[in-house]
Amino acid sequence: MTNVEAKTGGEAGVQTGAASLLTINNIEVIYDHVILVLKGVSLEVPEGGIVALLGANGAGKTTTLKAISNLLHAERGEVTKGSIECMGERVDRLSPNELVRRGVIQVMEGRHCFEHLTVEENLLTGAYTRTDGRANVAASLEKVYHYFPRLKERRTSQAGYTSGGEQQMTAIGRALMANPTMILLDEPSMGLAPQLVEEIFEIVRDLNQKEGVSFLLAEQNTSIALKYSDYGYILENGRVVMDGEAASLSDNEDVKEFYLGLSSGGRRSFRDVKHYRRRKRWL
Repeated sequence: MTNVEAKTGGEAGVQTGAASLLTINNIEVIYDHVILVLKGVSLEVPEGGIVALLGANGAGKTTTLKAISNLLHAERGEVTKGSIECMGERVDRLSPNELVRRGVIQVMEGRHCFEHLTVEENLLTGAYTRTDGRANVAASLEKVYHYFPRLKERRTSQAGYTSGGEQQMTAIGRALMANPTMILLDEPSMGLAPQLVEEIFEIVRDLNQKEGVSFLLAEQNTSIALKYSDYGYILENGRVVMDGEAASLSDNEDVKEFYLGLSSGGRRSFRDVKHYRRRKRWL
């Protein structure tokens, strides 16, 4: 398989050099028994990797993450075809709680925190599945404060009164408290200043490299996502239309034009781009 290849569903992109931690094979998702949202989506997350799931709003990124974490039923959605495997075992029939115990944690879009609790109390809720004793939980809390020193400063503050960046850090830190093998991170840059976005992604890379946590990032900010990822998949209208190594996607002319607003002629307005050209070239 080439570094960048047009996709029409079916086999997931092959990523050599590491065992597959998560494998999604040709899944379809339907809401309310009639609305087809995902159409033959396949992807892989290698052990110890950072994979970006890219696309515009409504492309199916959040639905893909919720399909993995088994949160679709709360929204009257279900996986009707295909399979989802984690560490070689099918997990699409497990409850969200069982999946958390296996180390797959989702950080929801919108920085969901318990606003009436303090920052530290929010973090400790992430350890509710832990059975390894208070000492280990306390050690994990100190690890979170090591990666997010700002949270240590705000540990007694009510989460609802902290900044958007601090709430995003709290949400990621809470996931880290569960000793995750993989974190599903949904739109971490949403509503944050560019400097904070860079800081969040630097921490994500540190957690990946130093703690061995794998990440699947759903992100509209293609530029920052590809900068910190190893591999990327681009979704459009519920289908994977392109995938490849992050560096190759960043250099791809179609990606530059349609997602970074750049072309060989310089920066362009999205209004100047004809939708049918994208469909004709990619599908």
